[in-house]
Amino acid sequence: MVATDQQASAAVPSSASPPSSAAASPGLVGQLLRFVSIGGFCAVVDLGIYALGLQLGLWVHLAKAIGFIFGTTTAYFLNRKFTFSGGAKGGAAQISGFVLLYTVTFFVNVGTNALMLSLLPESRLEYGIAWFVAQATATVINFVMLKWVVFREPRTEPAA
Repeated sequence: MVATDQQASAAVPSSASPPSSAAASPGLVGQLLRFVSIGGFCAVVDLGIYALGLQLGLWVHLAKAIGFIFGTTTAYFLNRKFTFSGGAKGGAAQISGFVLLYTVTFFVNVGTNALMLSLLPESRLEYGIAWFVAQATATVINFVMLKWVVFREPRTEPAA
């Protein structure tokens, strides 16, 4: 006889945890490594779009904004799936939190880029350095807020 889902779950003792696709969080170090790896890929997306926009003659801040939006969209989907899956419950509240966070970091990123361009001497590396500083600033903000606010994992009750 083949057990149905109801019969199979009834056979599992209540003290056992039901299997979950988000059962095991990779822990802080694992999340940080995944976030940095995914971030590296998304930074390539961002930088590639930014460079393309500059080559096409777009205004530097528009090119930066478009690159950021493409990189950010990619980051959301990859981090939700691979980095913060333990807290990825979806829904309007989580998506709204992500949009709010990335709206703020968008302005931090573009503003930092503009500030660096105004401070750095003209050189071949000026745009790359400004991009790097802006990206690093936004990355730190994003990891902290994604981990502990947007994709916050539910607290587990200690075993009694």
